Amino acid sequence: MRINFWPGLLLALLAGALFPLAFAPYSQGWLAPLLLAVLFGLWHSAPSPRFAFGQGYLFGLGQFGFGVWWVYISMHQYSGAGVLEASALTVLLVAFLALYPALAGWVAVQLCEHRAWVWQKILGWPSIWVALEWLRGWLFTGFPWLEVGYSQIDTPLAGFGPVFGEYGVGWLAAFTAAVLQTVWQRRQAGRWMAIAVLLWFSGWGLKSLSWVQPAGEPIRAALLQGNIPQDLKWQSETQAWILATYLEMTRRHWDKDLIIWPETAVPAFYHQVYDDWLSPLAQEAKAHESDVLVGVPVVEASGRYYNALINLKNGEVYYKRHLVPFGEFLPLRMLLGFIVEVLEIPLSDFSAGKSDQALLNAAGFSLAVTICYEDAFARDALVGLPQAAYLVNVSNDAWFGDTAASYQHLQMARMRALEGGRYLLRATNTGLTAVIGPNGQVIAQAAPFVRTSLTASIVPLAGATPYVIWRDWPLLLGIMAVLSQMLIQRVDYTSLRARINASWKSK
Repeated sequence: MRINFWPGLLLALLAGALFPLAFAPYSQGWLAPLLLAVLFGLWHSAPSPRFAFGQGYLFGLGQFGFGVWWVYISMHQYSGAGVLEASALTVLLVAFLALYPALAGWVAVQLCEHRAWVWQKILGWPSIWVALEWLRGWLFTGFPWLEVGYSQIDTPLAGFGPVFGEYGVGWLAAFTAAVLQTVWQRRQAGRWMAIAVLLWFSGWGLKSLSWVQPAGEPIRAALLQGNIPQDLKWQSETQAWILATYLEMTRRHWDKDLIIWPETAVPAFYHQVYDDWLSPLAQEAKAHESDVLVGVPVVEASGRYYNALINLKNGEVYYKRHLVPFGEFLPLRMLLGFIVEVLEIPLSDFSAGKSDQALLNAAGFSLAVTICYEDAFARDALVGLPQAAYLVNVSNDAWFGDTAASYQHLQMARMRALEGGRYLLRATNTGLTAVIGPNGQVIAQAAPFVRTSLTASIVPLAGATPYVIWRDWPLLLGIMAVLSQMLIQRVDYTSLRARINASWKSK
């Protein structure tokens, strides 16, 4: 089945535009394999790798244009950029991200001729898709938003999360898409369809397995959501009001083992507010035997400053390691320095914390901390496992207003809890504050854009999921094996031998 030129391009754009519906807050995970099947079908009919590149690019424009447009809110409403500047920067970001599915299309068709064996597309195209997602999660510090695996957090494929991680779940979703595309093309795919069905039932069965065990008595926790408007947060006249708000909220929960403030809840450097505000609170925390984790920027004598989370009770500090490009630091400053003049972001030149920081201790157990953007990366969020008994994430998604961004972010945090087999306590400024179970399901969640406290009891856990042990290596090795075999199949050995013989004869 072939699709004409312009209808094919429009279908690619439409499929990409619908793709974000598979993710939170819409959470129609079943759409992801279907829409990828449409894209794979277009690649199957593509007359050339260059044409498949264009189809992939249009899919990417739809995917990211409708999926991450909310960066415009951050740049225009809260970073000082005008409508034209914010729009232009948003378009540039979307145009760049669209190159990943475009490159996937080019490679997929380049390695697979129309007469290729069925297995090459059923195994190869999912491998190419996930390999490009993995690259997107690393290149230029990474941007893993809208990776297909996250869309499957509420489907049976999520059962594979503790085994092969989000990329493994994404590969299985893309494999399902490749099988559906093959069936659509009316090719012999009966055994492949049976394998896909078996995998989905296996994922459902894996959900019932427990990879970890309790490590102690439950922890009583309170997560504070101050709901401080972003446009008021860094004004000097609101500083005392913000601190008084959090102190009042904290003192309501001295019966809890653990109290957590959001990311940079303190709108000043630690040393500036320590004597008058934080030191007295630390004494109260010790008296009530409650650990209080406070999000606050910290500056060193050298002038470097960090996005930090501090336990007031014992003085332990975590410095954020994975910074947000253009929000907390400027990559490629020599080339992109002009962006500093467009965006006016408070404290936008943080330094990254060391990669080998010790785990924090609170409520009698070690915990693994991530700040904001870090929980989008398994390599950052799970670095403290299996030693840590639970996970903590503090964030501030007020930068993106009432958009899908905070819901997408929470969905990624859910995958981290599932991969690690740990409870995750997530305290945010405006939402979505939540308690997530080791199965990736939300146990409790505060309403967004209200000042509130979310309380819950969690069980500290010990042990390791298979994914914590081997991370992405089995998947990456499998992808390399598939792509290597595709390359070998693509080589014309007869022509190659002829050219080698001709070369020797000429000598």
